[in-house]
Amino acid sequence: MPDALATRLKHLIVETLRLPDVRPEDIPDDEPLMGSARLGLDSIDALELVVAIEREFGIKIASSEEAHESLASVGRLAAFIRARAQPGRISP
Repeated sequence: MPDALATRLKHLIVETLRLPDVRPEDIPDDEPLMGSARLGLDSIDALELVVAIEREFGIKIASSEEAHESLASVGRLAAFIRARAQPGRISP
């Protein structure tokens, strides 16, 4: 059974970064988000994504180190959000 939060994050990534050639279901949970050939995200994309995640889930990503660690993959991002967000913000 797919992870609902990971699926939601994939949709958020595609919508926030306006990635017309990427389908959310094509993003593996364990693929690096930064520097991957499939997504090609850069530091500006990371900043846009951090802002969207903070707004969507009501959490704060406090430093560039924390952003780098949390944006390692969709799976890592989901774990980061689960550890910090209120449960009501995680459910769709």
